[in-house]
Amino acid sequence: MLYLPHAAAAQRMTTDELRAHFLVSDLFVSGAIALRLVDLDRVVLGGVVPLTEPLRLEAPEALRANAFCERRELGVLNTGGAGHVMVDGTRHDMLAHEVLYVGRGTTEVAFASADASAPARYYLVSYPAHASYPTRLMRAQDADVLELGSTERANKRLVRRYIHAGGAASCQLVMGVTTLEPGSVWNTMPTHTHARRTEVYLYFGLPRDAMVVHLMGEPTETRSLIVRDGDVALSPGWSIHSGCGTEAYAFCWAMGGENQDYADMQMVGMEEIR
Repeated sequence: MLYLPHAAAAQRMTTDELRAHFLVSDLFVSGAIALRLVDLDRVVLGGVVPLTEPLRLEAPEALRANAFCERRELGVLNTGGAGHVMVDGTRHDMLAHEVLYVGRGTTEVAFASADASAPARYYLVSYPAHASYPTRLMRAQDADVLELGSTERANKRLVRRYIHAGGAASCQLVMGVTTLEPGSVWNTMPTHTHARRTEVYLYFGLPRDAMVVHLMGEPTETRSLIVRDGDVALSPGWSIHSGCGTEAYAFCWAMGGENQDYADMQMVGMEEIR
């Protein structure tokens, strides 16, 4: 379990301490499943990169469950090559930027790649669930799309909502992908916080020589994390979550908490940020 510090403690942290507490790296390991349990509403984050053989998702000891989804729901985003996910015997073929919702009570989940030389790269987000909803594959054309920002402000972007009240139904998980247009580098600015939800950002689509400066912290006590492809930034309810990259990129945002209202946020005025 990764425990996050409170806001006052974050104000006094060094770069290494901030990265140790608010950044999850090394999730995507060739031929393996990597999982991290975090105390942000008990979210489990994971990375799966199958090669020639499928990889089966098992419940880690920390969950004390017979199956990973015994008491949990799961969102799966493919950020790599073509592949498929087997869910209780049903095959779901997935391309890049497609999302699969897996409901509570599922007993078997396994991941595979179509081509080991260009493997699928699955990102997992799982929250506890008190109700069961059907497994559903959401393709890019199935998502609810929002066009936000402008070229003048270098933040023109497409927000695709996959798991939400109007898309794939879930207990508490809300999940989508934001893609920045070429020439745009800012995400979620003007920024905001969430008093009733926590959020995690997976940054992807970044070449090796690119990075994003992810802004976090209280609006008047901002801190930054340098993040690269495959890194996940953790955002408690008191923290802003925004970023500026060296070039265009994509990120997967996922939330869990008291509600699924996409607009439930506390906007932060540009003049308030310090």
